[in-house]
Amino acid sequence: MIPNPKYDLVLERVVDVSPHLVWEAWTNPDYVKKWFTPAPWKTIDCEIDLRTGGLFKTVMLSPDGQKFPNEGCYLEIVKNKKLVWTAALGEDYRPKAVAAGKFLFTAAILLEPHGAGTKYVAIAIHPDEETRMAHEKMGFHDGWGKALEQLVEAMKALKS
Repeated sequence: MIPNPKYDLVLERVVDVSPHLVWEAWTNPDYVKKWFTPAPWKTIDCEIDLRTGGLFKTVMLSPDGQKFPNEGCYLEIVKNKKLVWTAALGEDYRPKAVAAGKFLFTAAILLEPHGAGTKYVAIAIHPDEETRMAHEKMGFHDGWGKALEQLVEAMKALKS
């Protein structure tokens, strides 16, 4: 998977938890609720049907109490290595309409062993430059970066 800088956003880090634990963090709804939304936001609900065509759904809660549901469809699943889903489709590849103020993108999480840790690459794939720029302005790098830090903290706490 080669990102196109014109349309895609990339977050790449090496983290000090194993690919298996990063995978568990992304595929267990109870774990997703612990880290997925950058604080002070919270993830209050998560549903995962881990199969191609399966549902990936979260409900985020803003600091002022507003709920933001998001759902998508898994496109590719390679255990401990690759997870790809899109907000453009619902469960079982059902096309979705775009709600006002929302945009659609496809996300890929790529995991590789790196020493005792993981090389983690998150790619947000957009249909055009305008959507990429809107996602970047929303704080993609800060938000996804903070969420990754929370993922690492949550999985380290689980391990101990």
